[in-house]
Amino acid sequence: MEHIFREYDIRGIFQKDLNETSVKAIGYKLGSEILKVGKSVAVGEDARTHSPTIANWLMSGLNEAGIKVYYMGLVPTPCNYFAGFSEEHVDATIMITGSHNPKEYNGFKITIKKLPFFGKELKALGKKVEENRVKILSKPLFSSINTKESYIDFLVTHFKKLKGLKNSIAIDCGNGAAGEVVRAVVDKLELNATLLYEKPDGNFPNHHPDPSIEENLKDLKELLKTHEIGFAFDGDADRLAVLTSSYNIVADELVVIFAKTMENPQILGEVKCSSIMYDEVDKIGNSFMYKTGHSNIKMKMQELNIDIATEVSGHIFFADRYYGYDDAIYAMLRVLELIKDGVNLNSEYEKLPKTYKTAEIKVKTTEKKKFKIIDELKKTLQNPPKGFPIIKELITIDGVRVVFENGWGLIRASNTTPDLVTRFEANSKEDLRLYQKVLGEVLLQKL
Repeated sequence: MEHIFREYDIRGIFQKDLNETSVKAIGYKLGSEILKVGKSVAVGEDARTHSPTIANWLMSGLNEAGIKVYYMGLVPTPCNYFAGFSEEHVDATIMITGSHNPKEYNGFKITIKKLPFFGKELKALGKKVEENRVKILSKPLFSSINTKESYIDFLVTHFKKLKGLKNSIAIDCGNGAAGEVVRAVVDKLELNATLLYEKPDGNFPNHHPDPSIEENLKDLKELLKTHEIGFAFDGDADRLAVLTSSYNIVADELVVIFAKTMENPQILGEVKCSSIMYDEVDKIGNSFMYKTGHSNIKMKMQELNIDIATEVSGHIFFADRYYGYDDAIYAMLRVLELIKDGVNLNSEYEKLPKTYKTAEIKVKTTEKKKFKIIDELKKTLQNPPKGFPIIKELITIDGVRVVFENGWGLIRASNTTPDLVTRFEANSKEDLRLYQKVLGEVLLQKL
């Protein structure tokens, strides 16, 4: 089972990886971890058809460990996180979600005492689960908890200035968990919003719930022919796409627009973020670069006292006026607040410097080889081949980001799949092709 315990969360296929025996064992051993600092947990689930079954198995394991369980039912992931901050009697949270993965996947995102449970601790939990010999037959015992209503009330109160906003809004919930909250929020705020696919359906009948893939935005783009601003959520509503009728404004570009409205902003990005974000933020505040992964980002935010953090995939983390976790529904309302305050998103986007960049390009390898390849690349690039473009800096906090004179290239090992992830950005198409070519040739020698 070791492969399902990832860097940031637990993720596997229903019945194959996540079956009654394994999930109960996860609940039991995770309960033992929670008991070190507390005695209760709030459990939420996404819209996947098997999430309620997994919830019952998980809660049985938690009960066996002596944990008091508060069951939230179907909620977005940020609502589950919210319980850890808003409910005094909740010591930990577990969200049952496959996020943007195919519908046969599911998993767990975990916090204990408001902090992510991940990395070495999660890997160690995996070993304990493997060794588990406790047979758990009991049915789940839990108390229901309606954090969803207090989460909705918080959003409506926090963004009361948006009430009656006239701008036409298109929102694609993707048949994911966002639909459990978004309709209530837009109605209470009397927003002029049209919702697509708001009914949660774990079969995802209209499109896959991953807004970072252009194909999944097709219906939203059609609606934007008659609407001013568009939003799309992933399956558990912790990632957001923001579109105008002219542009798809990626998260790191959007964060620059937010930063410009703040005094001395402190902004954190991952290694895949555009150099534009770092350069523009540094003109008005301070930017920091760190590892990819929502759990890594949350921990670094606390260390550096960050206002806003982001990942290119659409995670936006607000500590400014919020709790510092990735909440796409909250982020949507912050974007609408910009519009209410007179910020023209198209104009602000057009002011940003223009570069040429690739999307993520994945290179297949194996779990055993991927980190070894990165280590070998670091050594080679410290003494690059003859004729190699001048390297200004090697950033090695997560893989290797090679900073050239007119752009950069990144090669890192995925923490969730047996892949290497690459991305490139340059000031010209010619330099972009060059950096892809030279780094690609070095990588090919290591595969």
